[in-house]
Amino acid sequence: MNFVKRAGLSLWARKGRTLITFATFLVISVMVLAGVLINDATAQAEQEAKRSVGAEVDMEMDMHQLGSGGGMQAPSIDAATVDRLGALPQVQKYTYSMWDRALLKGKYKLVDGGPKIQSMGPGGTSATGVLDSSLLPDFRSGKFTLLSGRHLTAADKDKKLLLIEERLARKNGLKVGDTITLTGNDEKTTAGFTVAGIYRDPRPSTEPEPENFLSPANLLYGTVGGISALESGGKKGTLQVGKATFLLQDADEQSAFEDRAKQVAGSALDGFELDANDKAVQQMTGPLKSIRSTATVAMWLMGVAGAAVLALLVNLAVKQRRKEYGVLLAMGEKKSKLITQQALEIVVVAAVAIGVSSLFAPDLTQSAGQSLLGREASAAEKKLNSWQPPAPGSTGLDQGIDPNDKPVENADPIDRITVALDPADLATVGGVGLGIGLLATAVPAGAVLRLSPRTILTKGK
Repeated sequence: MNFVKRAGLSLWARKGRTLITFATFLVISVMVLAGVLINDATAQAEQEAKRSVGAEVDMEMDMHQLGSGGGMQAPSIDAATVDRLGALPQVQKYTYSMWDRALLKGKYKLVDGGPKIQSMGPGGTSATGVLDSSLLPDFRSGKFTLLSGRHLTAADKDKKLLLIEERLARKNGLKVGDTITLTGNDEKTTAGFTVAGIYRDPRPSTEPEPENFLSPANLLYGTVGGISALESGGKKGTLQVGKATFLLQDADEQSAFEDRAKQVAGSALDGFELDANDKAVQQMTGPLKSIRSTATVAMWLMGVAGAAVLALLVNLAVKQRRKEYGVLLAMGEKKSKLITQQALEIVVVAAVAIGVSSLFAPDLTQSAGQSLLGREASAAEKKLNSWQPPAPGSTGLDQGIDPNDKPVENADPIDRITVALDPADLATVGGVGLGIGLLATAVPAGAVLRLSPRTILTKGK
């Protein structure tokens, strides 16, 4: 009788042991498959989150490098260099900006912000020159709303156009298409700017914006060429910018873009750092990472414990079947075939257990994973809602508040996953099950190799 047939008869004859082995493998299979399915589902959800947010890389002043150099002059970079970076294949859109003080004189008046608002002199306010205003974080997040007109684009680079807040427009009776005269920081250079759009900032006019502590109602956004002309006193020169943002085609291309940008820009990037703005993605995917970690730990613990239990079962089986093995060895059966028979019995039971587990593990994993994720997402949402900004004029550090912990708007923690079983998952579980089965067989295999048919049949051991 060949060992394959003997394996089948042995499984049928020892139904109790077969059922115990099957139950052990079934639990292992369900746990391992659940871990694999949760890993796949969370990875898919993370990828979708990255695509929905988009990959953003900010080129900003490197505060560490600035401090170590002993100087406090903000670095600047040639706009033409930034344009070359924006032309790299990884970039979908890009913008850059520069800042200056601008003054409204004559009939134009600023909105009164109250005593908490700092002053930049009579009529002085912040004017930010941007290449593409639609890429400003507050517009992208939906915090700012464009009420009328249009955004500033790269095609407007050398024009003199402005976006103004609705309260400033209302106070001065301005509408889209009107012209407003601005005076530069030197208080001599003047230029007429056409109102291209009017936007809404929901913050009260009495709430200072955090960078310059000015009233949000008075912030101006203009074309880089127009604002630069005010800054330079109308003199022609190379346009210098202090900040840039690159929206990439794919979140997976961040490293490739950063490497290529350093090659293209070279020393021009001195004083700047390229920072992947993945805070929104991290905020959204935090609960996913938590349940994935839990599932992975449970999967490994169950795998190790299952292998130990199976090794014990097979070892007991060898002791119970010593007389059977002694007769087979006396009849000329090779020890290698006895070990192969043991392995085959384990593999058959494992295959059936994996097949059965695939029938209900996805639904079980969906239910358990969704419940666990719901709790993690609720806890994360509660933590985000509890964050309070520091008082106006304070960094918050003396109060134990880190401004960098401010939640990202429109980036709610993900609270749903979709579990789906595919052939690759079954192959993974099958490989794990086969490995555990062979490992469990390898331990008692040494006992089989030491068997002596003469000793077994004459002394029973």
